Amino acid sequence: VQLQASGGGLVQAGGSLTLTCAASERTFTVYATGWFRQAPGKEREFVAAISWTGINVHYVDSVKDRFTVSRNNAEKTVYLQMNSLTPDDTGVYYCAMYRLSDWGRSAPSSRDLYGSWGQGTLVTVSS
Repeated sequence: VQLQASGGGLVQAGGSLTLTCAASERTFTVYATGWFRQAPGKEREFVAAISWTGINVHYVDSVKDRFTVSRNNAEKTVYLQMNSLTPDDTGVYYCAMYRLSDWGRSAPSSRDLYGSWGQGTLVTVSS
C-alpha cells in the first residue's frame, strides 16, 4: 500500500490546515492509521492515530483539543484537521499504517508499530 500525505503549507500562528493521507489500495481501510511529524533536527514523533472504524482516536498531549483525526474509508483517506497552530507544530507530517485495525489498551505511538510510510508534507507555522 502506498500512502501520500498532502495539504501542508505555510500558515501564521493561530491558523488552520487540513492534511490528507490518501491510500493506493483498499487494504488500507482495515488498518488503523497514524500521523507523525518531524521537526528540523528532531526525531519523528507521534501526533495522532485513528482506528479502522474511526471510533477510536489517540493524540499526543500537545495537540489534544487542537487537532482532529478522521477518516473516510470509502475514499481510502485519513485527515488531520489542525487548528490553533503554533510554531512548535512546524515539521514534515507523515501518515502510516498501523500493524492492526485497532490498538486495544496499548497506545499506538511507537513508530515501530507502523509500516507503509508515505512521503511527508511540510507544515510551516510562522510566528
